[in-house]
Amino acid sequence: MPPIASTVRRTAPLVAGLLLLTACGTDGGTSGRAEGAGSAAGFPVTLENCGRTVTVDAPPRHAVSLNQGSTEILLSLGLADRLAGTATWTDPVMKGLEKDEAGVPRIAENQPSSEKVLAEEPDFVSASFESTLGKGGVATRDRFEELGVPTYLSPTDCAGKDNTGSSDGSRTERLTMDSVYGEVRDLAAVFGVPERGEKLVTSLRDRVDRATADIDASDATLLYWFANAEAPYLAGCCGAPGIITEEIGAKNVFDDTHEEWPQINWETVADRNPDVLVVGDLTRKSQTAESAARKIAFLESNPATKNMDAVRDKRYVLLSGQAMNPTIRTVEGVERVAAALRSFGLAG
Repeated sequence: MPPIASTVRRTAPLVAGLLLLTACGTDGGTSGRAEGAGSAAGFPVTLENCGRTVTVDAPPRHAVSLNQGSTEILLSLGLADRLAGTATWTDPVMKGLEKDEAGVPRIAENQPSSEKVLAEEPDFVSASFESTLGKGGVATRDRFEELGVPTYLSPTDCAGKDNTGSSDGSRTERLTMDSVYGEVRDLAAVFGVPERGEKLVTSLRDRVDRATADIDASDATLLYWFANAEAPYLAGCCGAPGIITEEIGAKNVFDDTHEEWPQINWETVADRNPDVLVVGDLTRKSQTAESAARKIAFLESNPATKNMDAVRDKRYVLLSGQAMNPTIRTVEGVERVAAALRSFGLAG
């Protein structure tokens, strides 16, 4: 997701009583399977997470989730009562989680300051993006850990990904749903509810299988537009849109770039003339053309795009921002794109 920059400020020490974290660098860049040790309850829990070894001594009771994707996993695991706050939302909460989400304080709609996060006295902090838990984000993982707060970063933003270049990074390997499933299992283990994690993973797998059963979309070409009209963020080959495209067997017209969300001019888009336009329907207000309605109005009036086949035939698929990010809602993206291709007569 195109990040929203926020100044990192110096913070005051947290009150006593926060969980302690043991963290040290490792050579790996992916999330590992959590292992419980030492007690009947399975704690402390130690896991490998994006090059760090993270140890949590007891199930978090006052956690803060800094991105919507991470928050929706925790809510789906039935952990609303363990959340002290959430932040950085692009969309309404996933259907079925409205009641649980309503009881969790929202620290900020976009990226919060470190002071606001620390004011909640968190005993655990999770995030979906390195840009959130890094320089220029809320605060670095090192800073949180110096204050006694364990942190967790989604493996979908570090496994096979280089975040040192452009703001959204580039993929050295194609992302798969296994990284999302790994995040679910990790968080379930950290909170002491591993059986809930397995149940959620099974449900997600079953939904993907049902959505893609016997589908043949090998002749269909897709374009994914997240946000911004003047310099649009369009999906490269290998992030969450890549998962959707691979699962249904179609082709992304910008499959030749490994950047997560490259900004590409509309003339190039028109030249590639995709069969279907998958457009983000966002409710945040940090970029131009956030909503699907604004995106479609732009496409149908812009000289470079209004004569594209997909625009003339109104072959649009509307997805939440979270479905276009690597989250549990990427499954929602698979379901909607597969159904749309069938309805357009572009898939068997």
